[in-house]
Amino acid sequence: MTHFCVHCHFYQPPRGDPFVVDGLGPEPGAQPYQNFSEKAAATCYRPNAELGNFELMSFNIGATLLRWMQHESPDTFAAIIAADRAHRERWGVGNAIAVPQHHTILPLARQRDKITQIAWGLASFAHRFGRPAEGVWLPEMAVDLETLDILASRGVQFTILGGEQVIGADRGGGPYWVKLTAGRQIAVFVRDDFLSNQIAFELPALGGAGRWARGTLGPHKKTGGRLTLIATEGETFGHYHRGEEHFLRWLLSYEAHAVGYEVTTLVRDLRDHPPEAQVEIKEFTSWNCPHGQLRRWATGCDCTSGDSRWKGALRRALDNLASGVDEVFLSEAAPLGVEPWTLRDDYARVVVGEVADGQSLLREYGFGHLSEPQTGRIVTLLEAGFFRQRMYNSYAFFHEDLNQPEPRFAIANGVKAAMLVERAAGQGLIPSFRRDLAMAAASDGRSGADILDEILAENRA
Repeated sequence: MTHFCVHCHFYQPPRGDPFVVDGLGPEPGAQPYQNFSEKAAATCYRPNAELGNFELMSFNIGATLLRWMQHESPDTFAAIIAADRAHRERWGVGNAIAVPQHHTILPLARQRDKITQIAWGLASFAHRFGRPAEGVWLPEMAVDLETLDILASRGVQFTILGGEQVIGADRGGGPYWVKLTAGRQIAVFVRDDFLSNQIAFELPALGGAGRWARGTLGPHKKTGGRLTLIATEGETFGHYHRGEEHFLRWLLSYEAHAVGYEVTTLVRDLRDHPPEAQVEIKEFTSWNCPHGQLRRWATGCDCTSGDSRWKGALRRALDNLASGVDEVFLSEAAPLGVEPWTLRDDYARVVVGEVADGQSLLREYGFGHLSEPQTGRIVTLLEAGFFRQRMYNSYAFFHEDLNQPEPRFAIANGVKAAMLVERAAGQGLIPSFRRDLAMAAASDGRSGADILDEILAENRA
């Protein structure tokens, strides 16, 4: 039997004021909605939930988007959680998978940050879906072997890559094994890049689900292997292309079956069809930058117009600040006799709300005897670590100009982290952060240092 799966990656970048968690406020261009998250919820998330599409597809939803949805669109949030539960009751497995907490480009991150992002993402998923995640979506499908090794060491069974990111995927969508260190391995599903991009960028011109299935998907059976996988942004179906949530419904409910496919989801498919072949990955590749070494998010490349050297300068500034935050945290945490990074990873339970606050987490670790000032310092530094993690969101580097909300959000998170470090330990990291940011230039002539100054002025006001 030939199988067919659609995987949807749903995501909205964190924006707004990091001094108010998840506070978005009005956003130009989102009218008649207050902001783009509200607009996406109204045009995509809610309609797909109402049509029952979440029960039919494989999907992941960014942790910050789920948090927003839980508070701002609770009916849609509940419907999505219920869809995963219904799939689990029918098929014995869920159909949702996890995503690293802050949508960081993991191959560009330090090993310790990869571990934290994955640990927090898995904790967030388990908290909301009530079960561990079998799979993890890699932000921008950016991949390296170290990241895959960390996933496997955490019990993650699979991820998804594009056809251009692997060598040897000659059996369609897989799954395939990727061999890792210490005898570990992880399964990889491989999307059909042509069909996925056709759906993503040409959907309104395809003539409806039936016509596309008969004219394209059906003939694809001859060469597509046992599994054909489409993986794309979930916002394709309703937000980017209005009304096309109905295309997805008809495709998964009727039309794929009509041309000879059995519709499945990835967790279910991996259980029923374990890998029989192996592939090699092309490290430091992604689905959104063909230039190699992930330059879109590192030093800049032709993916974005204009002078993109600001990306390298911004990343260096964030890296240097991160080192300063970590240094202070390690010096304060070391005397406690606990592994500091384990404590930081476990702070995920505070982030998702399983543990009331940092003080409660420290009491769980047996540190109730600490003095109030010492407890306050550690808790404040753990909080600083949250903002230090969040400043690496991939969208900070995605677009063409420093003078946009997403890079500004990254800088503001850095400011927040530095202020918390100063409050906890008296160490001022903002002057050196400002000095580094002065090297990042926006198209309007301002620098990252100017943006930092604006953020400080707004915070004082």
